[in-house]
Amino acid sequence: MNRATLSRGDLAAAAAVVVIWGFNFVAMKVALRDFTSMQLGAVRYVFAALPMILLVRKPAVPWRWIVAYGLVQGVGQFGLLFLALRLGMTSALASVLQQTQVFFTALLAGAFLHEKLSRPAKVALVLAAMGLGCFAMNVSATGAGSGLTLASLLLNLGAAAMWAVANIFARQLQRRFPGYSPFEFVVWSSLAPIAPFVALSLYFDGAAVWRDWSHVSVAGWVAAAYLGWLATLAAYGLWTGLLARHPANRIAPFSLGVPVVGLVAGILVLGESITLWQGAGVAFVGAALVYLLFGR
Repeated sequence: MNRATLSRGDLAAAAAVVVIWGFNFVAMKVALRDFTSMQLGAVRYVFAALPMILLVRKPAVPWRWIVAYGLVQGVGQFGLLFLALRLGMTSALASVLQQTQVFFTALLAGAFLHEKLSRPAKVALVLAAMGLGCFAMNVSATGAGSGLTLASLLLNLGAAAMWAVANIFARQLQRRFPGYSPFEFVVWSSLAPIAPFVALSLYFDGAAVWRDWSHVSVAGWVAAAYLGWLATLAAYGLWTGLLARHPANRIAPFSLGVPVVGLVAGILVLGESITLWQGAGVAFVGAALVYLLFGR
């Protein structure tokens, strides 16, 4: 199925994903007070798999597709992102750089799916690039990014590229297995990243972090559950469903609203402030989304 326009239900689903993923960064900050990065990756996908794996049947998709998607979207995207954060990447710049997945998705969709960018999509990407540039200027202007390394920057961009690969993966799934359940697929693919994340945690953190859980607060567990049940199951279920019904380069730009929601969530929940550069970035990204939706 490949609709030319998005229905009201599709727009509502896209908006829900943007809000959930926007608050995702607040949840990450809270959870990382109690968990290490790789440990949080494992805990996140344990929540994503349980208890739904006991209630949802395996999708009508071969195991190799389920495992491959879980490794690309889970270990690939979040593993590289967590490593980037470990090597000096700031959380503010990381949330912005992740949105370069839109550009990677557009390039991969054109190369492998032969999907052409519409004029509104091209204009939206230019506006969004200007917005992302404003966010990046804020980091360099305040000196918050002075501790960044080339390795952390490349890892973060690699994480965004892996997200784009997952987007293309979802489109290919619909072509090869029409009618599959995106939610069932996301639930079962959540099993794949758990063991690799545990192994990475044992390598980077040591076995000691897995022996004592008494330091983990209620807020930490709630945040981890949010990451597993809402940010992974609900959001990626909706996202994968949208990609199954529409061209990848039509859906991917909606994620550009995530850093905007993240900024607002940081202000309201964590008491963070917004700078002039961030305000300009919000304006450009908002203009990109408006033009993407109504530019036709």
